[in-house]
Amino acid sequence: MLFEVSIFIVKNTYSISDLSRNPASIMRRAEQQGAVTVCRNGHIVGFIVSRDRMEAMLETLEIMADPGAMKAIREYEAGKTRFKEVSCLDDDKS
Repeated sequence: MLFEVSIFIVKNTYSISDLSRNPASIMRRAEQQGAVTVCRNGHIVGFIVSRDRMEAMLETLEIMADPGAMKAIREYEAGKTRFKEVSCLDDDKS
């Protein structure tokens, strides 16, 4: 059996000069990839993070700060949680 493998190299690190020359293009890239890195003289000085990625990061931090949510996650990972059908939440028990 043969598998075809495609590798796409996508640039996600930009210099301050790149950013000043073409900010709109770099912002689009951040939206597409979630984030891009900005460097000055070869050293990372910042990141441009898309709205979607930032919202996901904030949601993750909120979950991590909730002891009840973290307990439920740990129990799930340990195999101690059982899921029920959503229909069990229905008020109509006919």
